[in-house]
This record gives sequence, C-alpha cells and structure tokens, in this order.
Amino acid sequence: MGSNTVISFSHEIHDKEIARSSSLPQRVLHGETSFEELFPPCLIRKVVAETIATFLLVFATAGAAALSKSDLTRVSQLGASVAGGLIVTVMIYAVGHISGAHMNPAVTLAFAVSHHFPWIQVPFYWSAQVSGAVIAGFVLRELLHPIANLGTTTPSGTVWQALVTEVVVTFNMMFVTSAVATDTKAVGELAGLAVGSAVCITSIFAGPVSGGSMNPARTLGPAVASKIYDGLWVYLVGPVFGTLLGAWAYAFIRETGQSPCPSAQKLSSFKLRRLQSQDSPCVDSHELENL
Repeated sequence: MGSNTVISFSHEIHDKEIARSSSLPQRVLHGETSFEELFPPCLIRKVVAETIATFLLVFATAGAAALSKSDLTRVSQLGASVAGGLIVTVMIYAVGHISGAHMNPAVTLAFAVSHHFPWIQVPFYWSAQVSGAVIAGFVLRELLHPIANLGTTTPSGTVWQALVTEVVVTFNMMFVTSAVATDTKAVGELAGLAVGSAVCITSIFAGPVSGGSMNPARTLGPAVASKIYDGLWVYLVGPVFGTLLGAWAYAFIRETGQSPCPSAQKLSSFKLRRLQSQDSPCVDSHELENL
C-alpha cells in the first residue's frame, strides 16, 4: 500500500492492515496514549451526536410502534418496521462521521470487545444512548396521550421465544454492521443502506414475536415512560449476546491479508473511501490504541 494512503481515524471504523502499514507513531499503535488522546476535545461532540441520534431513533421507532399498536389503520406493522430501518439509515449518514452512529449500547459494547472502540469511552456512549432513549420516551408520552403503551417491546409468546428471536436478529444486524464499519474491503459508502436494510428486514419478522428491538436503549426508554417492564431482561440480554456473536463471527471470516483466499475478488469499481470528515480539526488518533 502506497505511502499516500488516506486513513480515517474516526470512531469505530478501523482497518488493522492499513494502520500497521502506515507511518503512524509506534507509541500510538501500542496503546501508549495520553489523557488528551483518550478524552479528546471532540468527545463532547460525539456524546451529543449519540444523544441526538438515539433520541430520534427511539422517537421514530417507538412512536410508529405505539401508533401501530393503538390503531393499525394509522401505522401498519410493516410501516413501523420500515420506519425503524429508515431512521437507522438516516442517522448513520447524518452522524456516522462524528460518533459512529452506534445508537445502541450493545453495539458499542461489541465494538469495544472486538477492539474497534476504546473501552474508556464506553460509559460516555452508554450514558448518551440511554439518556436520549428515555427523553424520547417521555416526549412520546406527552405527544401521544392518552396512548399508554409507547411502543414498548414485550414478548408476544414465551420469553424464550422472544430471547432467541432477539439474539438471531441482532446477530444479523451486527454481522452486517461489522462488515461495513470495520472492513475497508467492504463498500463503506453503503453502510447506512446496508445496516438500515438489515434492521428493516429483521424487524418485519421479529416484530410480531419480540417487537424487534435489537437495542437495549430502544426498549428501556419507552418502558420507563410507559412503566411497562414485562420481559425487560430479554431485551438487555438478547441484543448484547447477539451483537457479540455477530462481531465475533465477522472477525472470524474477515480476510486479514495474511492468508488471502484465492477466490476472493476485489470490488474495485465500488470500493470508495469511508465516510469521513477530512477537514475536521479533531483527529481521533487516540483510538488506534485498540488496533
């Protein structure tokens, strides 16, 4: 790889081979980072971006689900699923270059476990995501009054059916996310469309069974505002387990470049650069500690 390679140091999107082949300081690559590198001035921007994105995510998905449950003639089950996929797509393109557009505590955890996100920033992201979700829940309570169930996800059958469903659909979402967000061989510019489509497709199936949450914050916010906590643990355990499995699965099959597959084909006509802000004054080189 040439010396003029452009590397994106933003959020969780990393490529180990590019980083190792670059002329970055070994101090950064080996995790010897300073306080400012761990807590950069732009961290507050990331936290605010996550809060806003999660707020809008929960507002749209839970709001559509609440209207659908109260009256199918207003918003159909399919419409609620499509709304969830579209808002994920929109937010990825809106704030993906700022915070990574996690909008999901389970996704943040999976990226941290797989060394694509700094552990020390995880509590900040979790706080932002839960805050945004809870605020959205209370805003919906005021706007949709007298609707009591504000799109809270609860098991339709047994809790075990809902749990397995959440694990499988979240695995699918995280598998796709890991591909487009962490592997430069994937088509990064289609990240929003790919992840949003995965959320939409799986929600269509999971909606009638578990509600298709795939996100602890998505469930927690409306649950607190509605005071409905039926099967809440399912939506805390299932998405976490599913995202971890999805991240590990893609890490296992990912082509590292050390032992390339003879049949692998490069999509050179589609391989564009990752969404990034090259003119941003905040260079997140501190996050290379996780490579």
